[in-house]
Amino acid sequence: MSRVSFEQLLDAGSHFGHLKRKWNPSMAPYIFMERNGIHIIDLHKTVAKVDEAAAALKQIAKSGRKVLFVATKKQAKPVVAERAVSVGMPYVTERWPGGMLTNFTTIRKAVKKMATIDKMTKDGTFDQLSKREKLQITRQRAKLEKNLGSIVDLSRLPSALFVVDVMKEHIAVAEANRLSIPVFAIVDTNSNPNSIDFVIPANDDATKSIEIILGAICDAINEGLEERKIEKIDSATAGEEEQTSSRRERKAKAIKKGIVKTDEEALNANAVSKFTGDGEE
Repeated sequence: MSRVSFEQLLDAGSHFGHLKRKWNPSMAPYIFMERNGIHIIDLHKTVAKVDEAAAALKQIAKSGRKVLFVATKKQAKPVVAERAVSVGMPYVTERWPGGMLTNFTTIRKAVKKMATIDKMTKDGTFDQLSKREKLQITRQRAKLEKNLGSIVDLSRLPSALFVVDVMKEHIAVAEANRLSIPVFAIVDTNSNPNSIDFVIPANDDATKSIEIILGAICDAINEGLEERKIEKIDSATAGEEEQTSSRRERKAKAIKKGIVKTDEEALNANAVSKFTGDGEE
């Protein structure tokens, strides 16, 4: 069963592309027709591509890796932030910091600076500074929080990028391509899909369209995370059972060699000891 239906996408306006004169010829395979000078996206292909992308992202989440969501356009920012937080994934909804992936070490230093400022506040060092220094540090902390607060938990390069509007986020896509990080993206008719590994042809301007697709993607990621939890529990249970079985085997071998008494022999010996008084101090 598909994660999104043709009707859902149709109601959300996912089929509306851009004006014919603004189209990218590479998007031809995903265009159904042209009406009133506007390209109409083939939603049957969108449904299939959403399922394909969801299956791949589910496996990434199941393996414990991170997916970085990127959307800095106004209508996509709140939706992406909400969905990414719901599945515990990092996201960028403010300006994309150039070199975020290709110069990841420097970005991590900036994130650590936030932690240093927080530590100063807790241990009382901040209170010993002058008013001017306090103001400067507070402003610096606020700026870092705005631009990098959503990637605090991203301690290593993400295993995938999910992008809304590949034209607007072309720098992020270029960095991911350079590092061979797979890119999943909602691609409109005016964009080039050749640099995208998992193309989801759809309207990337309508908030409802973005919501429907992101909902399906994040549900798949959540399923992957849940399956990972279950596997961990099963693995821990299996490990405990293996340890118990191993202890039993060792005890059986020891009893056989006469090194350790059986439970019954131990109880009898204890009873005899109490009866004869050998067990008393």
